[in-house]
Amino acid sequence: MSTKAQKIKSETPRKFAVQHRNRCRLCGRPRAYYRKFGVCRICFRNLASRGLIPGVKKASW
Repeated sequence: MSTKAQKIKSETPRKFAVQHRNRCRLCGRPRAYYRKFGVCRICFRNLASRGLIPGVKKASW
């Protein structure tokens, strides 16, 4: 199934709550989704490295 079709399918209301799949707001990726930020791990890393997510910085110790 294409990405566009998956996005449309995920937006339609589901009969059961179990069928709901969280997706990244930017790219539509269904896996490795961070609820707190609403994006996947890849988009989160890109946004954090550019400093677009307040309070998030790269760890160094």
